[in-house]
Amino acid sequence: MKPIIKQNLRISLATSASALAMLIAGPAFAQSAAVDDQGIEEIVVTAQRQAESLQDVPIAVTAFSAETLERQQIENSSDLQLTLPNVTFTKGNFTGSSFTIRGVGDLCVGVTCDSATAIHVNDTPLLGTRLFETEYFDLERVEVLRGPQGTLFGRNATSGVVNFVTAKPRMDAFSVQAEGEYGNFNSMKVKGAVNIPLGETFAARVAGFYLKRDGFTENVFNGDDLDGRDMYAVRGSLRWQPSDTTTVDLMAYYFREDDNRLRIQKQLCQRDPTGILGCLPGRLENGVTNGNASFVGTLGSREFLSANGIPAPTLFGLGSLYGPDPYATAVNPASKRQVNTDHTPTYFTDEQQYQLRIEQDLGDQYKLQLTGFYHEARVDSSQDYNLSVQNRASYATALATLAGAAAGGIPGLPAAYFTPIAQAIIPGGPAGQLCTSAAEETGTGSFGGYKVCSATPQDFDRSNQKNKDWSVEAIFSSDYDGAFNFLLGGIYADADLSENSYYVNSFGIDYVTGLLGTFTALGSAQPPSYLGTPFFRNNTDDFGLKSYGIFGEAYYEFNDRVKFTAGLRYNNDKKTVVARSTLASFLVPFTATNAFDSPRAGGFDADPATACAGAGSNVAGGIGTRAGCEAFQVRKSSFDEFTGRAVLDFKLSDDSLLYASYSRGYKSGGINPPLQPIFAVPDTFAPEFIDAFEVGSKNTFLDGTLRLNATAFYYKYKDLQLSRIVARTSVNDNVDADIYGLEIESILNPSPEWLFNINFSYLHTKVAADKFLSNPRDPSGGRSDAVIIKDITNGANCAVIPNTAGAGSANTFVNTVNTLLNNSTLTTFPTPRTAANPQTAPLQGTTAFPANSGLTARGAFSSCAVLQATAATVGAAVGGVTVLPAGVEVNLRGNALPQAPNYKVSAGAQYTIDFGNGMTLVPRADLTFTGDSYGSIFNGSINRINSYTQVNAQVQLNGPDDKWFVRGFVQNLTDNSATTGLYVTDQSSGLYTNIFTLDPRRYGIAAGVRF
Repeated sequence: MKPIIKQNLRISLATSASALAMLIAGPAFAQSAAVDDQGIEEIVVTAQRQAESLQDVPIAVTAFSAETLERQQIENSSDLQLTLPNVTFTKGNFTGSSFTIRGVGDLCVGVTCDSATAIHVNDTPLLGTRLFETEYFDLERVEVLRGPQGTLFGRNATSGVVNFVTAKPRMDAFSVQAEGEYGNFNSMKVKGAVNIPLGETFAARVAGFYLKRDGFTENVFNGDDLDGRDMYAVRGSLRWQPSDTTTVDLMAYYFREDDNRLRIQKQLCQRDPTGILGCLPGRLENGVTNGNASFVGTLGSREFLSANGIPAPTLFGLGSLYGPDPYATAVNPASKRQVNTDHTPTYFTDEQQYQLRIEQDLGDQYKLQLTGFYHEARVDSSQDYNLSVQNRASYATALATLAGAAAGGIPGLPAAYFTPIAQAIIPGGPAGQLCTSAAEETGTGSFGGYKVCSATPQDFDRSNQKNKDWSVEAIFSSDYDGAFNFLLGGIYADADLSENSYYVNSFGIDYVTGLLGTFTALGSAQPPSYLGTPFFRNNTDDFGLKSYGIFGEAYYEFNDRVKFTAGLRYNNDKKTVVARSTLASFLVPFTATNAFDSPRAGGFDADPATACAGAGSNVAGGIGTRAGCEAFQVRKSSFDEFTGRAVLDFKLSDDSLLYASYSRGYKSGGINPPLQPIFAVPDTFAPEFIDAFEVGSKNTFLDGTLRLNATAFYYKYKDLQLSRIVARTSVNDNVDADIYGLEIESILNPSPEWLFNINFSYLHTKVAADKFLSNPRDPSGGRSDAVIIKDITNGANCAVIPNTAGAGSANTFVNTVNTLLNNSTLTTFPTPRTAANPQTAPLQGTTAFPANSGLTARGAFSSCAVLQATAATVGAAVGGVTVLPAGVEVNLRGNALPQAPNYKVSAGAQYTIDFGNGMTLVPRADLTFTGDSYGSIFNGSINRINSYTQVNAQVQLNGPDDKWFVRGFVQNLTDNSATTGLYVTDQSSGLYTNIFTLDPRRYGIAAGVRF
């Protein structure tokens, strides 16, 4: 028995190969054609890099033919998850997404992260793809391999592989398929394909789609519809078969989207009235964060300006830490389909793919496959950072004070230092428009003329990326008649990311950086200056990846029933990254045209010791220090590892297969993004490893009318990569985990009219070893004797705990230090009070959080640096305290992994009504239930993602010989707005939660022709 099925076999029926062979040429219209009276369609896949029947592959793999995609309304990546066991999909916070398979997903955030779930096109890995955003069209099939692919695929994949196989040109016939659709939200979509024979050995195929619709989300601020789509893609393919032994395939693809897509559907917050946290950890509500907890709220406060001894009226302060904040009157609509924003989102992305593949039979016993691939992708998006509208009236006093200083109306403050600020951000005076820095690359923002002006204070973000990669792969395989066969291969990939930035822009940041920079310059006899950059920018200027893998598998058939597979792979990955993170990090003269040309900004080739000499300022409270001024950080890392698998499969009969496997997966480590100088975290994160044990059974019963496959698995995970926000930047941690579960897939075709599919999965995940991390939502770690501090110098949180648990010394210590700060008896922070320079806005003592906050600790505004500096002296007088810069660490052992639903069930049913004249009517319904999961490794009720159900239905009328069809459809019949994923933002932004949701109910009508 040969383990290899010839490549020209694509799809067959269990007992009637010809009935479906015609369908695979392009999108199949007739839903009744999926089955006939002789059995269930059987798809041939390349899950082991060779064409094999799906039921003969000893791997947990689900495959969708073109016809199956149509009948189950699988149009994009979000739809793809609905019918797959133990698979979930959600959009991510930074223009990305996560396919999670068996509890393992793309939870690592950063440009140096590898994908746990590898996305492939025609077996070739895609790096930095936008494929998850597009609509599916003209596919031969989609294969989803569950479990680590540690031997044959790409650059390894610890959770699995999603492989999109495009339809290939055919030489035997000219054909055209076209489809048009109209639905609610004014949705219009067209797609089609043309197959053109160009002789007996050459053919071409062109396919594409276009989609345009209005937005799913209403903006109550102005009535606009947001989250619309305007996108298209086109794919061209050529096939040349000069002989029976040679096949050459060339594919080119282009995708483009330009619309107002929302990266984040909604923000939720249990508003913190104290402002210490911004949002409380008790539960998720339709509140808006307390702006006093943000970077702008703390550094722009009267308390911060007064504590720093700025020689000017505290009326410069944008507000008080203990008073109303700019979001105090903001409204967050209760509906997940409504937002309140004064910033219109923008979204642009495009992608190019080029693939050349040569397949050559070398006699009767060998085959060589060579593949070259080139890929480019770009994405650039912007949206309201807080999805809210600030109250500009709260800034009235500060803006009037700035205007007065710019006019020379404040004694002792030269107008020349304040006029540039006023001209940049309030050019029409305090009552005119307010201007916010644009997210741009010079780092000068509004002070360099790059600004956005409006009637309301703006706060928005921008996420952009530009990357390209290429790869070459060779596979040499045997096709012996004997018991032994083999496959050998190698792949080399080279990727370059030339731009990846995440910006946060806010009118308040412009004001704060202008004001603090001006007072810094005044105090050091510098020319009029601001603190650059006047917005947050985490920038990767260059990321390079060079990776290669050498792999092979050997197959030995003991007899016609038993086969053993052994595979081994060597992986080698080298990564280099050049990155920086800036926010109010160095002085920049107002006259500068590029902030990074400033002597204190450093530069790529600058010597930080020289470039940053003297940087920093007491007035800035520690921001602008050398640690923040060393511009680019150049870091390298390299990883190599052996992985592989061993499989024993046993055919009980021609229709039943049992298998047991062990596989080892690996995903290389990486480099954490650069941090703002608040506290240290490791520069790198470790690679992750998985030992996977699996047993499975694949069966066809009842004369081919029932297919029943089952799989049980156990994973031992080491150093699973997870992400959290630290100091305004994603930082990746490693945890050990145990995972086990069960999957059952079934298809039943009891008669030619009826078709059913039912899938079930169970999943259990847990952190398997002690791992202590601080929870950004609750820096107290649940301790009632802790005091949570909002650091007035940077907006971060730290915690103070007593050295003797349960004592009240932490509370006494914080109150004592704040009193000393107010009385100016501390020389550490930073300017002593005098009669001429009094403390006009004193810091207050600790306060309790609300009863329903989920906290038993107390909170206070203070300086974490001062508390640390005085812990040994002042703290000793009250019994001893410890100041924890990141908060109290908690043990994650036993916690469930994120995005890992415990149960998942999907079921579909269709009935074919044959009218006898060649026409058929096919109604169909599909239901998916996804169980509870968590959006964060810290678990808890606030991070719970509740179970949800989605129902799709359609009815399709097919013409004679399937030459045309008309279909009515509805997706998400019950209009479920369930959450699919969540992301907790930084402490200096107020700890609000971004959520991602299902699309709302969509319905419409579609029609298509085929000839």
